[in-house]
Amino acid sequence: MNFSHAEILSPEAIDRIELPLLLSEVIAGFPSPADDYIDKKMDLNEQLISNKAATFLVRAYGDSMLDANIKEGDILIVDRSKDAHHNSIIIAVVNGELTVKRIKQQNGRIYLIPENADYSPLEITAETSFEIWGVVTYIIHKAV
Repeated sequence: MNFSHAEILSPEAIDRIELPLLLSEVIAGFPSPADDYIDKKMDLNEQLISNKAATFLVRAYGDSMLDANIKEGDILIVDRSKDAHHNSIIIAVVNGELTVKRIKQQNGRIYLIPENADYSPLEITAETSFEIWGVVTYIIHKAV
């Protein structure tokens, strides 16, 4: 999943949006009567962004991360202050192009792994221009 037409946004561009948070949990089985109680207001910025100054949003394009539940058009919340570690989903610049992949470390080597069997892993070598931009912390997509 490369970002040739990357749409990168800062959380600064997002207004504070408080939405009602229901007091009761939603049962995913047999429905129960709804409670008429709202517990409090929840600000999604507070829930989804831990370090506003180091966070950006980017829209995903392509299908290389489908098995990680990242679909074309999804918005990825990325935190530059988090350390990438084995199995993190990261945004990186590889040879001048932005990409989202899972990072794996094996036998002293680093690989960027797509989450779609149609794509091959990419080994990061000394010849590869590579920079990690941040760790994906949340994925926002429409329900079907």
